[in-house]
Amino acid sequence: MKLTKLGHACWRMEKNGSTLVLDPGAFSGESLLDGADAVLITHEHFDHVNAEALKNAPAGLEIWTCQAVADQLGDIVAKVQVVRDTDAFTAAGFDVKVIGEWHAVNLPGAPLIQNVGFLVDEEVFYPGDALTVPQVEVPTLLVPTTGPWVKLAESIQYLRDVRPARAYSTHDGLANDIGYMLIDNFLSMEAEEQKAEFRRVPVGEFVEIG
Repeated sequence: MKLTKLGHACWRMEKNGSTLVLDPGAFSGESLLDGADAVLITHEHFDHVNAEALKNAPAGLEIWTCQAVADQLGDIVAKVQVVRDTDAFTAAGFDVKVIGEWHAVNLPGAPLIQNVGFLVDEEVFYPGDALTVPQVEVPTLLVPTTGPWVKLAESIQYLRDVRPARAYSTHDGLANDIGYMLIDNFLSMEAEEQKAEFRRVPVGEFVEIG
């Protein structure tokens, strides 16, 4: 499987000629849906879903997401399918399990919103804006590292809770060069501690896994 970082919280997964895109939001650039056969969207925040771009998506595109995002997209041409925690389905040849229900707390007193994480091919877990710990083995974790709802110490604790063999930084589009240095250093130190591969994948670059 080829896993490409498209930007901020958006990733492209490719295998056997099929392409799956995770969270094509407004912070991740343009042309995120080029060649996509299916899209997974964790929650309704605009850095994870660009509703206008999806409204122009072709009819053959499949979108799998929570009810709140489906409501936001409305009656679009692409096929929107609502999923919930514990659901399982196949999207563009990828086997997907849904793990998690709620977004992490952003502000004290703010209402919780829906957030569904996705385990793809029993290989890659993408939690969205949450630190959900799956009750299954996670070979590859996309670990959130910046944002109003998470700090690096919590990201490191998340790595210790999940214990993946590999982890790549996501939700890091808010960082500047100093922030990237901190992310790289924290991940490197924890990788050495756990004898694992933890690092940041620069935008536009990819890794081969599985």
